Amino acid sequence: MIAIFDYGAGNLRSVQNGLDAIGCDYTLVRDPDGLRQADKIILPGVGHFGQMVRALDELGVRETLLERIHADIPFFGICLGMQALFESSEEAPEVRGLGLFPGTVRRFSEGIRVPHMGWDQCESKTGQSPYYYFAHSYYVPEVSRLAAEVCTYGVRFIASLQHGKVFGTQYHPEKSAAAGQEVLKSFATC
Repeated sequence: MIAIFDYGAGNLRSVQNGLDAIGCDYTLVRDPDGLRQADKIILPGVGHFGQMVRALDELGVRETLLERIHADIPFFGICLGMQALFESSEEAPEVRGLGLFPGTVRRFSEGIRVPHMGWDQCESKTGQSPYYYFAHSYYVPEVSRLAAEVCTYGVRFIASLQHGKVFGTQYHPEKSAAAGQEVLKSFATC
């Protein structure tokens, strides 16, 4: 069963709708026990890096999330959920991310309209160039060993990543029509 971790993210219902659209069973969890029972975990995210990570810490799930990821339980971080996998973010430099991957999430530079919102095309390692829906002001700089897809919006950044059974998207697959449904199906069947 896929567990969607509910820490109060604004896109929780749209993630549920996305999974409903592909006929996927899921449950909502809010504690370490729920995460321990999950076969797969989705961490959705909308909002502020510091607020999200503090919520994970207040709910006492930081270590459980990392334990499950290290135990090769498939994990999917969406938007801010992907950014949380890194060490830190310029959005809340005083807050430590989950630190699964090294690096700092950066803010788009001045002169670029933020948030980066709407449909944009991504470059995939498979040569495909799908369009996905984005809504973000911070990005993960391109790291070739992690990037499955990249996007360019002033700078090149990771649009999606895969490392073992850890997946993440900066875009919102649950709002990205057929292309996003394919991403969700891929995770559901991994």
